[in-house]
Amino acid sequence: MTSPRPDAVRAFTIARAWFLEGRRVDMGDLAAELGISRATLHRWVGGRDQLLGEILWSMTVEVFEARASGKLGRGAEGIAELIGTFVRTVNDSKPFREFLRNEPERALRILTTKASVVQSRAIAKMRGFLNEEVAAGRLTPPLPVEDLAYLLVRIGESFIYTDVITGAEPDAAKAYAAAAALLS
Repeated sequence: MTSPRPDAVRAFTIARAWFLEGRRVDMGDLAAELGISRATLHRWVGGRDQLLGEILWSMTVEVFEARASGKLGRGAEGIAELIGTFVRTVNDSKPFREFLRNEPERALRILTTKASVVQSRAIAKMRGFLNEEVAAGRLTPPLPVEDLAYLLVRIGESFIYTDVITGAEPDAAKAYAAAAALLS
């Protein structure tokens, strides 16, 4: 049986598997694994930061899908639960913690800047959930939804990266409490 023909999806799949194994995603190694040039790999998936951002988003979106499928509550309590679950899931991810420990500046740049696909998509998802709760009459937002979505994502981030930023242990319970206080 021949291996699948290399393409952008195959590059992503291999890179994601490496990341989840705790292996560093090296673009040269990935290009060699696929039997293509680094230039072709960059055309397919962008640079390393972009590829890592997509890998991290693929892990993040699973939490949002749990909310969308009704596994998490509704209203202010459900949104706070989502933030707590998001933080707990990320903090429990050994590959993510290893990446953050080994490449903290890169991780923060990929995940928390305006250029971040993870942050912009997380804010968009949060905005959608907030709008859904407002439309259903289950939430009266204390701020405009756009601002609230941004703030809730930043609260979550704050309790994921506390070890890198302040040296304190990441804490999902504090993220939940902060989100609940904001929404009450």
